[in-house]
Amino acid sequence: MIGVLELFVVLIIVFIIFSAVFSGSETALTAANRSKIHGLEMAGNKRALKVTELMLERERLIGAILLGNNLFNIAAASMATYAFTQLVGEAGVIYATAAMTVLVVIFAEVLPKTYAIRNAERVALAVAPFMSGVVWVARPISRALQLLVLAMFRIIGAKGDDDTTSSDHEIRGVLALYKHEGGLVKNEHAMLDGVLDLSNVEVGEVMTHRRTMETINADDPPADIIAAALESPHTRIPLWRDDSDDIVGVLHAKNLLRELHRRGGNSDGLDIMKIATEPWFVPDTTSLSEQLTAFRERHAHFALVVDEYGTLMGLVTLEDILEEIVGEIEDEHDVASAETEVAEDGIITVEGSATIRDVNREFDWNLPDEEASTIAGLVIHEAQQIPDIGQIFVFHGFRFEITGRQRNQITQVRVTLLGGDDTSSNG
Repeated sequence: MIGVLELFVVLIIVFIIFSAVFSGSETALTAANRSKIHGLEMAGNKRALKVTELMLERERLIGAILLGNNLFNIAAASMATYAFTQLVGEAGVIYATAAMTVLVVIFAEVLPKTYAIRNAERVALAVAPFMSGVVWVARPISRALQLLVLAMFRIIGAKGDDDTTSSDHEIRGVLALYKHEGGLVKNEHAMLDGVLDLSNVEVGEVMTHRRTMETINADDPPADIIAAALESPHTRIPLWRDDSDDIVGVLHAKNLLRELHRRGGNSDGLDIMKIATEPWFVPDTTSLSEQLTAFRERHAHFALVVDEYGTLMGLVTLEDILEEIVGEIEDEHDVASAETEVAEDGIITVEGSATIRDVNREFDWNLPDEEASTIAGLVIHEAQQIPDIGQIFVFHGFRFEITGRQRNQITQVRVTLLGGDDTSSNG
């Protein structure tokens, strides 16, 4: 009888060790830094390749780990119960439960998981070959359990998503955490966040609106066109004919200067359309990432934006897209225009045309930009009306006071960040 009990003790120890391996593997393979593992994989580390494969099969990995972990825990608990009942009778169940709880919690859960979380990459690389074999062996059972769980989800009406994590959200979360811990300064975080936003922001949100576009009438006398081009801070200027929204070409200042130099400075008889380039029209729903790619492929810096009906909406430049990443870019020819002004009392005056993203970036706010792209648009959307000067609205934890309006356009808003629960809306 003693020999059997000794065998059971040895088996219990072995089973707890295997349980510890499964517990530590689960923690390591889910906590390992994917970028570090990918770097090792690119360097030719075969174990890193196995880790990546296991991470990509996360559901099967977790299923195999839970299967193995529970199998060894239950086997160890059963043997302990048998051994104690043989020694002390029916009271052995209580002793076995208490002893196995302590052993499993300390040696099969807390200890291996603590070590694994502190050495995630090292442990992941160490257990990868073993866990790959376990996943392969347990694949039929894991698949059956997976189907059973999905069937139960359908019965209770629960919905699941195969892709439980979004890479984009994951990267944003890492950046936010890194910024919170002091690893990123404000401008660096804004630049990296801006890169991630390129696929979500449309050119219609960053374009220069047609009301503020600087254009030239192609039928004006050559001398007037030259004078307008010299006075403009822009190197590319749209040309229109008959109607200011009917763009027929784009005049590049350098092409104009070349032509004037060729003609010895004489502008008489100059046909401006011969040196103008064809206008390039893009839909206002084009994402900034798509437009950036298009600019690179066409070796262009300038495009005109139209809506679904072909109506001119404005223009977008390569600089507009770059500014979404690095912030406002101004050269010696740009006309300085402050969209925000901070008073001593903390009240911030914002131009109605200022984009919500720019304001959020400047002041570390979190105003929503799903329904509107500008501060004026946000106020109108929330107020469900075009407010008058002096009206005040409170929403999203901010107080908005209308201080400027031209016709139906809100030109200036005074914004105050509120504290506490003072977030009710009023007008």
